[in-house]
Amino acid sequence: MSDDKRNLYYLHELPDYKVASNYSDVRGWIVKDFDNRTIGTVESLLVDKNKELVVYLDVEVNDSVIEDGYTTYSVPASEGIHGFINKDGDNHIIVPINMATIDKEYKLVRTNELNHKSFSAIRRFSKWSPIDQDFELNVKEDYLAQNEIVKPTKSWQ
Repeated sequence: MSDDKRNLYYLHELPDYKVASNYSDVRGWIVKDFDNRTIGTVESLLVDKNKELVVYLDVEVNDSVIEDGYTTYSVPASEGIHGFINKDGDNHIIVPINMATIDKEYKLVRTNELNHKSFSAIRRFSKWSPIDQDFELNVKEDYLAQNEIVKPTKSWQ
């Protein structure tokens, strides 16, 4: 992939970048949805080089999210599409940083906007795959669609 279609980089790809001392490094922390169900674990941080900011969490999702996802596209008009969107080995999602709340006490990342089922509908990718602008745009559309479907019943804030 050419760098002109890419502005997101894994933190480990940018040797001059590090987590600022006044922020928590959430890599390895569990991610929970607004129903307090585990979504997965933060694998890495994705940096927008133009903004010089972490904008997404790379989350390795639990098998339960993947299993739920196989029924996501089961409506007749979309039958079979799921197989084309997510392949075997696609077990990571990007979570926008603005959807995350850091719980330092319990070393958790909480997402207050979507539930487990909603995360299963977000398109996935394989570990360390480059994230290009097209993929990012498609994921943003996935999140917008899920946010319109699901409204939180409680908040952890």
